[in-house]
Amino acid sequence: MTCMICEETRSEGIHICGQFICADCETEMVRTDVKDEKYPFFITQMKRVWYKKDA
Repeated sequence: MTCMICEETRSEGIHICGQFICADCETEMVRTDVKDEKYPFFITQMKRVWYKKDA
């Protein structure tokens, strides 16, 4: 499956609202502090869950 965060093909991960997030991205997102420079990237990518759900 293709991860909606990193857009890589992975086999392990979770499904949220019909979208796939690989285990690596899930782990990184959970450990990322809100002050980290990568936090806004994760927020932007997670917004795609709602856009694709409605599509």
